[in-house]
Amino acid sequence: MQSETNLLENCKLCPVECGANRLLGVGACGVDGLRIAKYYLHPFEEPCISFQKGSGTIFFAGCNLRCAFCQNYEVSRAKRGKAITPAQLADIFKELEDKGAENISLVTPSHLTAYLVAAFEIYQPKIPVVYNTGSYEKIETLQRIDPFVDIYLPDMKFYSPALSKRYLGKEDYFDVASNAISFMANAKPLQMTDEGKMLSGCIVRHLVMPLCTADSKKLLHWFADTLPKDTYLSLMSQYTPFGNIEGMPELSRKITAREYAAVKDEAFDLGIEKLFLQQRDSSGEKYIPQWDF
Repeated sequence: MQSETNLLENCKLCPVECGANRLLGVGACGVDGLRIAKYYLHPFEEPCISFQKGSGTIFFAGCNLRCAFCQNYEVSRAKRGKAITPAQLADIFKELEDKGAENISLVTPSHLTAYLVAAFEIYQPKIPVVYNTGSYEKIETLQRIDPFVDIYLPDMKFYSPALSKRYLGKEDYFDVASNAISFMANAKPLQMTDEGKMLSGCIVRHLVMPLCTADSKKLLHWFADTLPKDTYLSLMSQYTPFGNIEGMPELSRKITAREYAAVKDEAFDLGIEKLFLQQRDSSGEKYIPQWDF
C-alpha cells in the first residue's frame, strides 16, 4: 500500500484524479497541505449530531466540487484557511473533546484524508467521528478513512447530469455520489443512545433548491429504493442565495413553502420514516459561520 506521502505526490484521492504533486503545489481542490478555516462547537446540526453541547466541527479549506451556490464559498475556494500539521490537528481533536463536544465533525475532508489518517494515528478521539462530505468520493479513499469514522453525513445534491454540470461542475456527480453514499450507509449500522444521540450511522442530507423539486423527488425514490432502512434523511430548506451565481437567475431567491412541501410530501408518500425536517426560517446568512482564518 502506498504511504500517505506517496498519495500526495500524484494525488488521485478524489474522482477528479488531477495527479498534482500536492507536496509542491495545489491540486484541483485548491490546496496543497492541511488547512482549516474554523473549528468550534456547532449547535445547528441535526439534533442527534449537535445533541446537547454541540458538534466539534472542523471546517477544512478546499473542495473537489465547484458548487456555484456554496454557502462556504470562501473556504471551498481556499480563499481562507490556516496551514496546520497533522499533530496540530490531533491537538484540535483533544481540545474540542475537552470542551465537551458530542463528536468530532470533519467538514469537506476527502481531499485531505492522507493528513487525517496521520492525525488519527497520533490521537483517536474517544467520541464519535463524523465525516461530513459533498459525496464526490472514491470508494478507495473512503476505505482508507473508514476505520476512523463512526458517522457519515453525506450530501446528495442532484440526480440530473445537466443540473450537476450547471451547478457543481461535475456531470457525473450522481453516479459517483450514489456509489459513495451506498458505501457509507452500509458501512455504519445505526446506533443511538436512549437519549437520542447518534453514536454510529449515516444521515443523507438533501438541500431542496429553487425549481428543482422534480429532481429532488427522483433522489428520494433512489434513497427509498436503495439504502438500508436505518439510514436517516435530512431534508433541508436552508438554501440562501450565495456564492458565484451570476448568470443563474433561478438561484437568486430562497425556496418557496410550496417547493419544500412538495418534496416533504413525497418523502412521506414513500414511507421514509427516519426523517429530519427543517424550518424554513433556518435559511439566511446568519447561519453561515464567520471564518477565523
